[in-house]
Amino acid sequence: MNEEELILMFYVNSRAIIERYVDGNIEIVIQNRVKPNEPVSIELPGGRIEPFESLVQALRREVKEETGLEVYEIEGEELRTVTTGHSFEVECMKPFAAYQTVKGPVDSVGYYFRCKAKGELLESGDETTDIRWITTSELQDLMENHPLQFSDIDRAGIQYYLNQI
Repeated sequence: MNEEELILMFYVNSRAIIERYVDGNIEIVIQNRVKPNEPVSIELPGGRIEPFESLVQALRREVKEETGLEVYEIEGEELRTVTTGHSFEVECMKPFAAYQTVKGPVDSVGYYFRCKAKGELLESGDETTDIRWITTSELQDLMENHPLQFSDIDRAGIQYYLNQI
């Protein structure tokens, strides 16, 4: 890929903060991302939306592909509004958080959604391994002691999440 092609790449992502409560603790799902020619990193489930795919459709699809879980509740989805016109259909809803890369090899914008999911975790999914539930206190410890194990994108998103709870 030459420099000109790199500049033209732009992605929109939908990412999941899947929560559950166990013995009074909040747990969320994290996973290892395994991509060819890239180091393994810890991430939240999620990824790129397909052309004209809605954010919630992409969120549900990516979570299923990567973790095996089925998203059944997305915070704020009950307020989701869809409008249609002559040639457009537009979805509008409030995410938990949004991000934009402001420097790096790929320009992207993404949205984090707090959600709940059911089912059994896969041993490995679409470019994912070691899919697991982790308490927020364990997550905080991991972020403080080994922050560079996390993907560049999700390191910011996870820190934002931990600052909110």
